[in-house]
Amino acid sequence: MRAPIVVRGISLTGLRVVTINDELAGLVADDQELIELLRRFGIDDPELRLDDPQWIEWIGGKAHWYKIA
Repeated sequence: MRAPIVVRGISLTGLRVVTINDELAGLVADDQELIELLRRFGIDDPELRLDDPQWIEWIGGKAHWYKIA
């Protein structure tokens, strides 16, 4: 089963696209922005979900990484 939240690869601007249930949720530049975005979508304790693969899948770049290598 795929995680409901997907944090996609890093753009040239250093932002990552976030989808929730395959719908665009927003763009984030760091973990704090990701936590706030998840809160706005009603996800409880989002800071505890960042490393839970049942909740979040990080693709196209390392987890918690927002800079272009």
